Amino acid sequence: MVFKDTFFSRNLSINCRGKLMDLSRPRIMGILNVTPDSFFDGGRYTNAESMAVRIRQIVEEGADIIDIGAYSSRPGAEDISAGEETERLLPALEAVKKMYPDMPVSIDTFRTEVIMRATQAFPIDIINDITGGNGDPDMFDLVAESHLPYILMHIQGTPRTMQKDPVYEDVVNDIMMFFAHRVEQLTNKGVNDIILDPGFGFGKTLDHNYTLMASLEVFNSFELPFLVGISRKSMTYSLLNIDKSHALNGTTALNMYALTKGASLLRVHDVKEAVETVKLFNFLHKMEKQG
Repeated sequence: MVFKDTFFSRNLSINCRGKLMDLSRPRIMGILNVTPDSFFDGGRYTNAESMAVRIRQIVEEGADIIDIGAYSSRPGAEDISAGEETERLLPALEAVKKMYPDMPVSIDTFRTEVIMRATQAFPIDIINDITGGNGDPDMFDLVAESHLPYILMHIQGTPRTMQKDPVYEDVVNDIMMFFAHRVEQLTNKGVNDIILDPGFGFGKTLDHNYTLMASLEVFNSFELPFLVGISRKSMTYSLLNIDKSHALNGTTALNMYALTKGASLLRVHDVKEAVETVKLFNFLHKMEKQG
């Protein structure tokens, strides 16, 4: 049995400002990076015209969420202030809200200051924190007060140090323990809308990443949706010995594999291809159940 009926029987949903988003079928999160140095598309979307083109592309290709990132988390990335991150973020957020006011927006940041300044100007729907609360001691309190869904990601180290010889006793078990502890902290604060993200490429070697991928189904035990973000990352192009610009095919293959393991969200650069992957996956599952 390839497909996990336990995944499809779960009632997974998140509350986005009073509107329920059903995650019992996989969703697509389209990436809008407004940084000059992101690992794949850094510098492409730094003015109003290019942002608008990218936003339109993400929506028209069928994404369910736009994830806006204004702080580069590539290995060795330069650190910037919260003020600079906010200055990068706000024009992109304004553009989305002007063009597609009902489009759910996720903010990719680990700083409460950035979230507070952003939400003073525009409503947002999801907080995407690559540090899992380690980057800002006030994050969990803000999540609880804001009632916004929270993407809890695992990272070892920081973006500047995470790929300097990461070591685990058991990568799957260590991340499971991290999630168990963090989920307990969040639920004790009254947070219910939690999405897990094992953090592929964030403080993991190639072997760590593929061990995680092969064991993804274990995260279903939390009975929470989980996100997979492997779009054009080095775990694909390094293994295939190709340039990152040619990593779409490998990304699509891994995304399909992740869906069979129960992934609820795919965070991607290439929305059209991911939407097609989900459509094929859903149809295959339908045929399997009928047969």
